[in-house]
Amino acid sequence: MSTSKQEVIDPLSSADPVTPPRTGAAARPDKTPPRALRRMLALDDFEEAARRYIPRPIFGYVSGGAETNASLRGNRAAFDALAFVPRALVNVRGRTQQTTLFGRTYDAPFGIAPMGGTAMAAYQGDLVLARAAAEANIPMILSGASLTPLERIAEVGRTAWFQAYLPGEPGPITALVERVARAGYDTLCLTVDVPVMANRENNVRSGFHTPLRPSLRLAWDGITRPRWLLGMFARTLLLHGMPHFENMGPRVPLLSLTEERQRGLRDQLSWSHVELMRRLWKGRLVLKGILDQEDARIARESGADGIIVSNHGGRQLDGAVAPLRVLPGIVSEAGGMTVMMDSGIRRGTDVLKALALGAHFVFVGRPFLYAAAIAGEAGVRHAIKLLRDEIDRDMALLGITTLAEMRRERLMDARSFS
Repeated sequence: MSTSKQEVIDPLSSADPVTPPRTGAAARPDKTPPRALRRMLALDDFEEAARRYIPRPIFGYVSGGAETNASLRGNRAAFDALAFVPRALVNVRGRTQQTTLFGRTYDAPFGIAPMGGTAMAAYQGDLVLARAAAEANIPMILSGASLTPLERIAEVGRTAWFQAYLPGEPGPITALVERVARAGYDTLCLTVDVPVMANRENNVRSGFHTPLRPSLRLAWDGITRPRWLLGMFARTLLLHGMPHFENMGPRVPLLSLTEERQRGLRDQLSWSHVELMRRLWKGRLVLKGILDQEDARIARESGADGIIVSNHGGRQLDGAVAPLRVLPGIVSEAGGMTVMMDSGIRRGTDVLKALALGAHFVFVGRPFLYAAAIAGEAGVRHAIKLLRDEIDRDMALLGITTLAEMRRERLMDARSFS
């Protein structure tokens, strides 16, 4: 999808969500966000605003899980089951969140998770997230199901990684690995928990399909969200033409009566294909979707540089264990491999709990997409600032000045008595 330097119409602020990234002190998130964003006090606050802005089918696709949403609920419950044990009278001046990951120092211990629906919900959403992440010096993972060519994101997102959905076929694997390398990415992330599509009943109920099917129902959903219709969809068509799924199989338009996305033979993907990728790919290789200790061991032995402990945000197997619950066991099998985590993180306290249980880094998805939808790059900057500020405040209240001090003894079962 081509880009334009024309002014961006933002539904909630005059901020331009595709402003070129700033450097130095100016790269920090704005201290005085647009008025509408001042009501956003935590990441969860973006969801309701996004619900009012994004058409129902697209919002349902982004927000929902699989079947009964048991995994979605379980992700949050796992964080609530842990309580902090803070220390008092500690000099906590000079706190820092800087985190070194794969030899690179980031300014926070969190990044933006891959999300395929970004550019359906937010105007040039993938570009917005990539630029905001680069400004904040945190990683952003571009989804293989995105609507923006991976080459374009590599141009504007100096901290971007690429995430792939791949079939168990050497040809497509080789072609994509070579394409990602030509684009200049240094980190390639393979999602391993999608051998088949999940049973997302909420998509059927809300009328969502990929590609979107033109219908009276879809038209009505757009008309009843005029800010999205004009500020995102019509603007995209006028300036850039019809978006296409660009990075996974044949190009397919976002809106079509007959086209289908070709996902290939994903149920044939196996460890032998990971080993093939390791031989082909000279950069850092990360596997996303690991929940079993034995799989973590095999990933290490297969040459993976890192894994992301994840249940796909509750969007694949309903009832799958929350990543936080299995994190300590997986860390014990990791050896020198980097262990990261996603799924359900919404607060600075969640980030710190994951770090205490052994994660080196975490990724957050939906809230950043919602922020991009309602306020473009200004929204994402504000969301990043909220989470950074929470972590800083929580570190002080816990009595620590570095993230390395966030160890397991800082936690206890929230239901037990010492």
